[in-house]
Amino acid sequence: MTEASKLERIYANAVDVIPRVELDRRLKSGATLRAKLGIDPTAPDIHLGFVVVLKKLRQFQDLGHTAVLVIGDYTARVGDPSGRNETRPILSPEKIEENTKTYLEQAYLVLDKDRTEVRRNSEWLAPLTMADIIGLTRATTVARILERDDFSKRFRSGDPISLTELLYPLMQAYDSVAIDADVELGGTDQLYNLLMGRHIMEYYGKTPQCVLTTPLLVGTDGTAKMSKSLGNYIGVVENPRDVFGKAMSIPDKTMPDYYSLLLDRSPPEAEPVEQKRDLARSLVRTFHGEQAVTDAEEHFNAVVRREVPGDAPEIPLPESAEEVWIVDLIVRAGFAKTNGEARRFVRGGAVRLDGEIVRDERLSLPVESLTGSVLQVGKRRYARLVAPA
Repeated sequence: MTEASKLERIYANAVDVIPRVELDRRLKSGATLRAKLGIDPTAPDIHLGFVVVLKKLRQFQDLGHTAVLVIGDYTARVGDPSGRNETRPILSPEKIEENTKTYLEQAYLVLDKDRTEVRRNSEWLAPLTMADIIGLTRATTVARILERDDFSKRFRSGDPISLTELLYPLMQAYDSVAIDADVELGGTDQLYNLLMGRHIMEYYGKTPQCVLTTPLLVGTDGTAKMSKSLGNYIGVVENPRDVFGKAMSIPDKTMPDYYSLLLDRSPPEAEPVEQKRDLARSLVRTFHGEQAVTDAEEHFNAVVRREVPGDAPEIPLPESAEEVWIVDLIVRAGFAKTNGEARRFVRGGAVRLDGEIVRDERLSLPVESLTGSVLQVGKRRYARLVAPA
């Protein structure tokens, strides 16, 4: 792999690269870099949003660099307040350790376990004396801490901010000092914390780390970032049937991001319903294996069919054709008298296949893939598509 292609791979899907010239230099130097990613185990599972940055860490591994996964077993007692307007609840050490176990199991579905250096930040944060902590706080100012968007909003609105929370960015930054990070990765919502790492490393006489952020994956609602608290997430080890069903519910507009950030490719040239099926199959295959794909898809199809009225007609697909035009299919089912009327239904968003809106009136689909599907026109007209008679 050429130097240019290596850089292209590292910077693919990156949002912030600070400073870009310095990271270029380090990557081209041939040195083995220490790429850091911090995880606070505040929940038992991770979702696809976190997979985005894990994949970036895996890319550093694949190029021969050292992936350092910092488990925030100490910072989890504080809780990262990023994007929140209230103090996080304090977790017990037992719960943190329980979450750590499942976090690592799931992270290794993306990372190469044998090439991952796992560190717990209690190693260096727990032994700090009061004098050490006072020394750390001298590295910055209250004004700089309040530059954080979530802190500044809470301060202006009069919402409480504990001194413990104000220490969080310093604690995460000190992790970079302890492990001699060359580059730290995180989502765009972590930019402030990552830059604080540069500042604190310099304060302690270390070469400041470079910073690389990745986009935040939009959740299944198509609006907010993926989050368990918002219920718009797909879990890495969630039941394959649920993964498939949730993937099929993702809004059309988010398809390019899901493909780019999770599959490193563009959506296929197909109707949104087929893109979603391809995405659903790929996600199930990645985290659960090929065998789970068929069961998950068959379960999804069965659920869709159960919503169809019991007296819905069964429409045999054409026997001699390899593909069938959506307009012909609508007319064949008796839902339109003419091709023109069928086209108007499609243009009006009134046509669905397996619950997904069909928007392309030129769409042709393989007959084989349609067997068992459900065609819907309007709110009450359904037909089951069956094998040729």
